[in-house]
Amino acid sequence: MKLWRKIFPIGHFIISLLFVICTFVIILLAVLQLWQSLQFDVPLSLTLRLNGVLESIALLTVAVAALELGQTLLEEEVQREAHMSAPTRVRRFLSRFMVVLVVSLSIETLVLVFRVSHDASQLLPYVSTVGLVAGFLLAAWGVFIRFNCSAEELEQEAMAQAKKEDKKLGSE
Repeated sequence: MKLWRKIFPIGHFIISLLFVICTFVIILLAVLQLWQSLQFDVPLSLTLRLNGVLESIALLTVAVAALELGQTLLEEEVQREAHMSAPTRVRRFLSRFMVVLVVSLSIETLVLVFRVSHDASQLLPYVSTVGLVAGFLLAAWGVFIRFNCSAEELEQEAMAQAKKEDKKLGSE
C-alpha cells in the first residue's frame, strides 16, 4: 500500500509537467497566430486580421487554464499530498479549478461573440450557450461553497492545517 501512495504523486507530477509543456506549446502557437495577423506586407482583410488576434486570445485563454490546472495539481497533489476527503481540501481544489474554468469560458464567449458576429451571426445563439454555461457554473460553484461552509465549521482543525501549509509553501 505504501508503494501505491508513492506512485500517485509521481503520476500527478508527470501530468502537471505535461500541462506546463502543453501551455508553452499553446503560447508559441498564439504568438505565431498573432504574428501572422500583424504582418502587414501580406494582403489580408481587416476581418481576417481581427480573427487572427481573437484566435490568439482564445489560445492564450486555454494556455492559462492549462497552466493553472498544472499548478493546482502540483501544489495540491504533489507538494501537499492532499487527501480529498476533507471538505476544506475539496473546496480549495474545486475553487481553484472553477475560477479558471469560469474565467476561460467567459473570455471564450467574448472571443466567439466578436468572431461570429462578423462571420456568421446565425450562430450567436450557440455562442450564448457557452456564456450561459459559464454563468451556470458560477452559480453552481456559489451554491457548493455555501453548502460547504457549514461542513468546514465542523472541521476547524483541517482549515487551520491548510492555512499552515499555505504559509509553509509561501502561497499566502
